[in-house]
Amino acid sequence: MDEEAVKRKLGIQTWRNISKDKVLRFAAAMPEMATEARIKLIEQFPAFKDLGKADLDAVKEAHKSTLAANENSQEQFYQASQEQRDALRADLGRDDLSWEQREALHDRLGENVQQVYEKDSENKNFLGTGMKVVAVAGAAALALGVAFVGGKIVGTSEGGSEGFQ
Repeated sequence: MDEEAVKRKLGIQTWRNISKDKVLRFAAAMPEMATEARIKLIEQFPAFKDLGKADLDAVKEAHKSTLAANENSQEQFYQASQEQRDALRADLGRDDLSWEQREALHDRLGENVQQVYEKDSENKNFLGTGMKVVAVAGAAALALGVAFVGGKIVGTSEGGSEGFQ
């Protein structure tokens, strides 16, 4: 497949018209391309790199925003939990409580501590999932870059010329 056939297959007039959704289709089509087409496309690689960088920057900013909102939510939860524990401790300090009332307050204090533990575990899972999303986005950008560079290497070795490396 030559360069014009690839453009027709992707539905674009020029390489500057390639959109994000067509980049993966383009990478998948590289093995079918003629050596000259691959070399021409690799010359366009900086534009693809910029596209990938823009995507990664958007994911990074969304992740930062999510982390900030999560941190604010966590702080509010921990502050409310601490206030509840302080109130329970104050109640436990009263001299006029029965054994049953003290036991109920101790149970509520234990429930509070358990809720904090669960919230902390939930938050760690959330952060882990967020890091996986960022890692997957980074790996996808890296894989796309490797596909382009791999296309260049394959194109060069098929063409038998070292001048295009």
